[in-house]
Amino acid sequence: MSELIRSCSPQSPADVVAESAAVSPQQVRDLAGRARLAQVEWHRQGAAGRASALRAAADRLRDRADPITDLVVREVGKPVTEARAEVGRAAAILDYYAQACFAATGDLLAPSLPASQPGLLYTERRPRGVAGLVTPWNFPLAIPLWKAAPALATGNAVLLKPSPEAIACGAEVERLFDGLLPAGLLHVVPGGAETGRAVVEAADVVSFTGSAAVGAEVSVAAARAGLPAQAEMGGQNAAVVLPDADLASTAALLANAAMGYAGQKCTATRRIVVVGDPARFTEALVAAVAALRFGAPAEPGVAVGPVINATARSRVLDAVEAARASGGRVLTGGHGGDGLFVAPVLVDRVDPAHPVAREETFGPLVTIFGVPDLASAVKLVNGVRYGLVTSVHGGDVGMLLDAVRGIDTGLIRVNAPTTGVDFHAPFGGEKASSHGPREQGTAALDFYTSTRTVTFAAPPPPAPAPSRPVEEVA
Repeated sequence: MSELIRSCSPQSPADVVAESAAVSPQQVRDLAGRARLAQVEWHRQGAAGRASALRAAADRLRDRADPITDLVVREVGKPVTEARAEVGRAAAILDYYAQACFAATGDLLAPSLPASQPGLLYTERRPRGVAGLVTPWNFPLAIPLWKAAPALATGNAVLLKPSPEAIACGAEVERLFDGLLPAGLLHVVPGGAETGRAVVEAADVVSFTGSAAVGAEVSVAAARAGLPAQAEMGGQNAAVVLPDADLASTAALLANAAMGYAGQKCTATRRIVVVGDPARFTEALVAAVAALRFGAPAEPGVAVGPVINATARSRVLDAVEAARASGGRVLTGGHGGDGLFVAPVLVDRVDPAHPVAREETFGPLVTIFGVPDLASAVKLVNGVRYGLVTSVHGGDVGMLLDAVRGIDTGLIRVNAPTTGVDFHAPFGGEKASSHGPREQGTAALDFYTSTRTVTFAAPPPPAPAPSRPVEEVA
């Protein structure tokens, strides 16, 4: 009997949102076979046909925006304002890749053939086949669509395995494309680790977003199979506050970047590094965190709702106790309350080498550090195994540029929060945060296609007819 997958509302754990039998590995292989056959037809439809389907899916998502927003709030506990924004962004992603269907698929190169044999030398990009996509629960629409949309736009089929905590949202993604794609082209396959491994094994190209531990397993499995793969994983993201940063506005911005959606974003701010005496900024940050509304995610104005499950709640509370036991000072929060809620936690006086400061908690917990100068800040930022995103705040252009040059994360945001992703720009990190090529933007079009080089020589001229000897006239 198949494993039963059940998603429950984190703000009301007794509320079962959806349940489904896990798709077995054999079923995954069968669906991949169907998808591979449908992909041939999909590729032949050309750019106009693919663009039309993606635009129609975007329109359908906008038509269903309210109930889908409610579903996101209910299933993964995302505050309603953020959930509504995610629905809008997901529709915009579909629009973007609908237009990207018409992007150039190759380059005409300077002719390299000898002049005696004229012709063309060009490249063309072709779909890889079946894209195996493994996605998390925290952006249950945006992440599946920023993977599936470019895969579809470039002519691929899709096997999508959503997180077990977001199977209802995964099913909604599949419904967006009902009747718009060739039968069998896109399948959403709920399940656990076994189903995920089967998706990787059955695919021709793999994209994963999730934890560093699972991402490493996916990357190794893909490498053994000779598959192109990308894995977007964790981040222990820092914000650097320079001496001339405005205290109140920067504190408010970082409070939201750290604690919004209970810190459950790979781009959330986890560490705040203040250049100079941190006392005044820490005071402003405590006030900014206290001003965030904490509670049921469906209520307007709430910024911090529940964490996703009991394991996540224990992880945050255990980290708080570990920080306190090592001499850290807990400035806010640190208590659970009813259900799966954890009040936002600010901690200072923690050794930068402590695991709480180095490893991702993936919850509403931030550590604060003071350093004497920018060089020390850069060293502290770079001193963890992750390298996803860093934000730098201040007005001195020279210091800002020095920070940008010295920090080794894949994204750097100046006077902007670590959170927030521009879907039309490449996204990815360094070190343990990412493996493989970037995703999103035109980088995604490259990833889901392979390049071949074509030499197109003109046929050789016909050989001259043999000459006939002239007969002598008598």
